[in-house]
Amino acid sequence: MNILFDSRNEQFKKPFGCLVQKDTVTVNLFIKDAGETGVLFLLEKDGEDTVSYVMEKTGEVNGYGVYSAGVTIGDAGLYFYCFKILWENGEQLVYRDTYNRPVCGEGRRWQLTCYREAYEPPESFYGGVMYQIFPDRFNRKGLCDAKDKLTPFYIHENLNDTPVFLPDSEGTIWNNDFYGGNFAGIIEKLPYLQSLGVNIIYLNPIFKAYSNHRYDTADYMQVDPLLGTNEDFKIFCDKAHKLGMRVILDGVFSHTGSDSLYFDEYNRFGGGACHDWNSPYREWYQFEEYPHKYTSWWGIKTLPCVDENNTSYQQYIIEDENSVIRYWLRQGADGWRLDVADELPDGFLYKLYKTVKEEKVDSLVIGEVWEDASNKISYGNRRHYLQGGCLDGVMNYVWRDAIIRFARQEMSAEDFCESVMTLCEHYPNAALHSMMNILSTHDTPRILTVLGIDNVPQSREERAVYRLTEKQLELAKNRLILASFLQFVLPGCPDVYYGDEIGLEGFEDPFNRGYMGDAKGDNDIFSCYEKLSAIKNQYKPLQRGSVEPVFADKGVFAFYRMYGEEKVLCLVNGGDVPYSVPLSGEKILYSANALSEEQQMMLLPYGCVCLEK
Repeated sequence: MNILFDSRNEQFKKPFGCLVQKDTVTVNLFIKDAGETGVLFLLEKDGEDTVSYVMEKTGEVNGYGVYSAGVTIGDAGLYFYCFKILWENGEQLVYRDTYNRPVCGEGRRWQLTCYREAYEPPESFYGGVMYQIFPDRFNRKGLCDAKDKLTPFYIHENLNDTPVFLPDSEGTIWNNDFYGGNFAGIIEKLPYLQSLGVNIIYLNPIFKAYSNHRYDTADYMQVDPLLGTNEDFKIFCDKAHKLGMRVILDGVFSHTGSDSLYFDEYNRFGGGACHDWNSPYREWYQFEEYPHKYTSWWGIKTLPCVDENNTSYQQYIIEDENSVIRYWLRQGADGWRLDVADELPDGFLYKLYKTVKEEKVDSLVIGEVWEDASNKISYGNRRHYLQGGCLDGVMNYVWRDAIIRFARQEMSAEDFCESVMTLCEHYPNAALHSMMNILSTHDTPRILTVLGIDNVPQSREERAVYRLTEKQLELAKNRLILASFLQFVLPGCPDVYYGDEIGLEGFEDPFNRGYMGDAKGDNDIFSCYEKLSAIKNQYKPLQRGSVEPVFADKGVFAFYRMYGEEKVLCLVNGGDVPYSVPLSGEKILYSANALSEEQQMMLLPYGCVCLEK
């Protein structure tokens, strides 16, 4: 028995990818020499019973019987489907295999995402070039007034110091060493960011906090004193906007700091939940034994968890006229990246999203999600991040992991293509173009280090001072050429973690959070990012076009980005041998690790090229 079905080919399934609710999906299954008596399309909405639809035989193509069904999907949600072939004396289920091919007996069902009609992430962000700044470590211009800074803390005099990583005598790592990065320093660097082609700036937390990472919020309504003042933030936003850049803030809403206005572990604020039973904030927290035993984020006692369903908390963060969300959008922010989105309930996310759009309709809401966000299950619950009214997009860790494995020759071109096309099929187009495409973040080792090393030093003392050898650096730079190319030419917003563009190195936190300032970087790496930003910002197919694979074989992956009548061809060579690309008058938009000849281009290992057709 021969069966043909390809969910990514409109000859077999139309339309490609996701549906808008109330749209009709048409599926065509091709069967040859089966002696079948009937075929069923089995569709199940997640958590509900399977519904069977009879597929009518509509004709023949090259000896294959064509069985068709059309189903209108009325409700947004996550759906799964497969097929059942019937015979006189039995039946056979048809699933998909690892490479999306039909297989009888055992396999996985195909996924169909259906999203709400009103799901419209702001198009102005599609394919924008994003730059992530860890505020304390990016750039310092002078020192801000620190009289209201939570103590104890100290500021490095030597900006080349390694961040403190060892615990104190009692085994505690305080994260209270600072380099003094501030808004004045970021403003000073805005022309630099403009030259790099950046049009979106994502800031790690800026609110008053004890630690240098500031994920332990002390006061949501105040900028941390070492960064400046609320007015300084507003000035920064104004200057960024004048240069065509928008600003995304980091919203940490699943927990606060224990040393905060709200919890007040040390009773320095007065009226906090830990010392005042009548505190307006007490019901925000989940005390098991008041006041010292409470639920905290991953057991870290300095990060007490909040009850996001608490009415008072939702009003303070989201709903009040001068809520945290509203206030900072009015001060100049253009959106939010939501920390640990998996830990925020659906109801909280829906209310936050609604408020953000009411306050500033063209603002962006991005969630920190590490897996496929279309079918994510967190804490036993299926999430609905990309079905409308929840998130505009997520951090794209799925493609990050695939790009790194492909660049390190740990993943075949075929498997990489499958990873790319799975998200293209599972995510609404608008969400795809709004993804935050990352290679490094504050939570991961830096990309150059990841690409250059095979054996990670065992001790933190070794990792703190480790730098790539000359040979490792050469390999890492070649791999980075391929990885950064894919980061930019695939759908979404490439997000450059500060310093990656000049070749900063570092393992896990805090070694990935070194001070940048005026560090002398690698000009070759900077030039690579500069050129990639230029084509991303100039060509519509790279900003909002579809992905059409051409082939994936022997380490080489080729695909089109298509938008209307415009299209560009992208090729990458992740293999060990050169690959020849025939040329017939195409415009070369970008190439690296490639040799150009009269009628061909030779892609060396780790080579890449983008051609306008």
